[in-house]
Amino acid sequence: MSAFIRFAGVEKSFGTNRVLTGVDLDVLLGETLVVLGGSGSGKSVLLRHAIGLIRPDAGEVYVDGTRVSDLDEEELVEVRKRVGMLFQGGALFDSMNVFENVAFSLREHTDLPEEEIRERVREKLALVELEGVEEKMPSELSGGMKKRVALARSIALEPQGILYDEPTTGLDPITAMSVNELIRSMQRQLRVTSVVVTHDIQSARVIGDRIAFLCDGRINFVGDFESARRSGEERLLAFLAGGGVSRE
Repeated sequence: MSAFIRFAGVEKSFGTNRVLTGVDLDVLLGETLVVLGGSGSGKSVLLRHAIGLIRPDAGEVYVDGTRVSDLDEEELVEVRKRVGMLFQGGALFDSMNVFENVAFSLREHTDLPEEEIRERVREKLALVELEGVEEKMPSELSGGMKKRVALARSIALEPQGILYDEPTTGLDPITAMSVNELIRSMQRQLRVTSVVVTHDIQSARVIGDRIAFLCDGRINFVGDFESARRSGEERLLAFLAGGGVSRE
């Protein structure tokens, strides 16, 4: 199966802190790949390379065969229209209501008439199981509802891929599980390629077709969850057992 996103020898440092030291990883077309790793391991840094929010110091990043690391800002807009991202905090615009948040990218990047935009917003909110909340402000929403609105916004342009940055962080266990189920539902209904970065082992078990373990700036394991449990990678086994891995 072909790779929709490919990281080839990606290195990234911030000052003297070497975060990524040579990441090689293929995200296969149509799969949900979970990138596991402890706090400070570089998971979010890796994710942001996929849409050019961060540029590699060395190595290459490809999305559907296009070398992202070579693109200028105008060209990156086209990539970001094809790959949506759910940021860790949701990143909703506080001054806009739910409808305006979800409609934002449609107004920015399409010529759709307002009635079609309104219908598209309703459709995406229904997909994330939120209806009748268009006029609410972000301050009126629970943490779980904010995540759902942010996801509706990320799929408004009907992307081929979705990137999730710590989607369950800060949520209670019941809400976190509902977000996990929503991610699986998006996969089934939209048939997108998804990358989820998390340190939540339960999320990885529920949503991942495969997991990749990021440690010491490199990918130390790629495979399904059961293969991970049978692997001989001591740091991965310690992480799965709850010991965790951190560079902080």
